[in-house]
Amino acid sequence: MTQDQAKAAGWEIRKPTALLVLADGTVLEGFGLGAEGHAVGEVCFNTAITGYEEILTDPSYSGQIVTFTFPHVGNVGTNEEDIETVDMEKADRARGVVVAADVTEPSNYRATRHFDAWLKARGIIGLSGVDTRALTALIRDKGMPNAVIAHHPDGAFDLDALKKEAAAWPGIDGMDLVPGVTAKAGYAWDETVWSLADGYGKQTQPKYRVVAIDYGVKRNILRLLADAGCDVKVVPATTPAKDILAMKPDGVFLSNGPGDPAETGKYSVPVIRDLLAAKVPTFGICLGHQMMALAVGAKTMKMHQGHHGANHPVKDFTTDKVEIVSMNHGFAVDRDSLPDNAKETHVSLFDGSNCGIMLTDRPAFSVQHHPEASPGPQDSHYLFRRFIEMMDKTKAA
Repeated sequence: MTQDQAKAAGWEIRKPTALLVLADGTVLEGFGLGAEGHAVGEVCFNTAITGYEEILTDPSYSGQIVTFTFPHVGNVGTNEEDIETVDMEKADRARGVVVAADVTEPSNYRATRHFDAWLKARGIIGLSGVDTRALTALIRDKGMPNAVIAHHPDGAFDLDALKKEAAAWPGIDGMDLVPGVTAKAGYAWDETVWSLADGYGKQTQPKYRVVAIDYGVKRNILRLLADAGCDVKVVPATTPAKDILAMKPDGVFLSNGPGDPAETGKYSVPVIRDLLAAKVPTFGICLGHQMMALAVGAKTMKMHQGHHGANHPVKDFTTDKVEIVSMNHGFAVDRDSLPDNAKETHVSLFDGSNCGIMLTDRPAFSVQHHPEASPGPQDSHYLFRRFIEMMDKTKAA
């Protein structure tokens, strides 16, 4: 049916106002929302049904364009509580978002803003009306492509220029993206987890002094540390080990973050090695897990499609239980490169990739998944208790 025939039949003809241009020249048309302009990044897909606001404010998605496989995204609006970036004004962010269905008016008692307006305020370009299942299938077949996402209300695009920009972008492999998301200066954190009755709480009687190295830390990680009884001091990613040890921490936390771990490791690994040598109890999540693995001599590798979602099964060998967890990473620790003193504790049941280690000669462990995320179950919250128990044991020795 031609456009003239469609108009005669009473069909509304909508002109595309947004594009996703892949590095191989593939063009997906749709309708724009959020910020106008264009941005380049790596396209990944996320299978979560809930939590789109948390996902799009997770600093670990810096440099990426997030495709949601669930069709209805944005329909409960946004609020000022469900954000994960600590500094919303300064930190880098996801480059764009791709959704299937048009975004409707928000329908939730906690909503304070329409998803479209929220994306505009965050500077995130959105694209709707795309067959996200087909795009997901493409990523599964060919890997995460580099792409440009563009939004102009008049639908006028320089397609050749966008194709050239997408093809020329080198990709996240080899990029250190932590400088764009880490804290510029240290700060204290005492906010605890949210409850329906009281909102967020505050830790007033901490028992443990914990230094969190910020590679792009999520708020809810800091909340769970505070909730567990920790007096949390967050420091920038480049903080020297001597400055951290001078704070006399009971434990050190290595946070999540974006980019190629091997690049971030060029300055973070020496720091972590000094902390491990001092036998300070250490706990890492996501990029922090990869940093710990690199610090003991293991290697990391780029994944084909990555793990992004809230429904990933992971087995904990220490308990012989399977947990349903939240994942967000495009790199993984090469399990075959783990040294003898790094015991594998967790593994993905999707592809068998490494998801956790524990060091046998010092008090340290880490996991690839996100135990602080709660897509429904809170299967992995015990890991924060494990960190507390490790600090207790070290203090008692």
